[in-house]
Amino acid sequence: MNILILPGDGIGPEIVGQAVRILEKFQREGVPIRMESGVLGGAAYDQYGHPFPERTQQQARAAQAILLGCVGGPKYDTLPRALRPEQGLLAIRRDLGLFANLRPALLYPELASASSLKPEVVAGLDLMIIRELTGDIYFGQPRGRRVNAAGEEEGFDTMHYAVSEIERIARVGFETARKRSRRLTSVDKANVLDTSILWREVVTRVGRDYPDVELTHMYVDNAAMQLVRAPKQFDVIVTGNIFGDILSDEASMLAGSIGMLPSASLDANQKGMYEPIHGSAPDIAGQDRANPIATVLSLAMMMRYSFGRADLAERIERGVRQVLAQGLRTADITDPLHPNAIGTRAMGDALVDAI
Repeated sequence: MNILILPGDGIGPEIVGQAVRILEKFQREGVPIRMESGVLGGAAYDQYGHPFPERTQQQARAAQAILLGCVGGPKYDTLPRALRPEQGLLAIRRDLGLFANLRPALLYPELASASSLKPEVVAGLDLMIIRELTGDIYFGQPRGRRVNAAGEEEGFDTMHYAVSEIERIARVGFETARKRSRRLTSVDKANVLDTSILWREVVTRVGRDYPDVELTHMYVDNAAMQLVRAPKQFDVIVTGNIFGDILSDEASMLAGSIGMLPSASLDANQKGMYEPIHGSAPDIAGQDRANPIATVLSLAMMMRYSFGRADLAERIERGVRQVLAQGLRTADITDPLHPNAIGTRAMGDALVDAI
């Protein structure tokens, strides 16, 4: 297992450090793991003057899988757009062809009271959001700023999808649904956007190849509302880049905290980059307060999807459940029954012991 470790910025080194301890534990047990460290985002800019330097590009192309922390921070907000940390994240996704972003939202029973919704609404929640990751308005051209005919400055971005891009992410959605409860919801804005009209047409056509999967369509604004009204109606959601970005963050709060949700970004051959869906949280960086569970669960996804080691993935997931059942909580998932928070390192200790 050739793994590239990219701690990133903010709380990234702290949370990734706990996942690395688990990899080291597996190494001691004889699992053939080779780790190499690199930089991405702000840390890369600090070292190389670019958020995705050639050195990191070479490392990422050579690795079988990548474990990423998070990128960004206010110290980089004044940089030109092309040099900001987030551009490094977009660049590595594009360079490696990581078009399929899998974001599970699972509510552990022990965290039902930590969700912002009533326990009876979210109890038993287990859904998967599949987000197309290398197209849409984040990558569309033309984009930029200009002065219009009235002499007023304006910004513009282009939402764009080709049929082939929609087809391949739709198939990921249908194949994933086949392995779950055979229900797929495609989210778009086909009542307004030409891009979404094409999206719906293509997904519907691909769906004919999967007669065993029940396909429904939903507008994104309704989907956002339904996620907080009756989230358990969903099983697998497939959607575009910007809609998936927003809906998966919303779904994270159903699960109690954004610090609980992992993700996998995969290419066509299951090579992947694995990362928590949360940001770099610079306000708590270096304070031993961040929740490492999303990063640890991202490691479980790596073992399952890129390396086919479901046994190791299940050990990690059982460890997380055991730690939560013991009542251990970081600050973001405390509740009236478990008001005492432990730090990042202490949570890492508990996870390593449980695993």
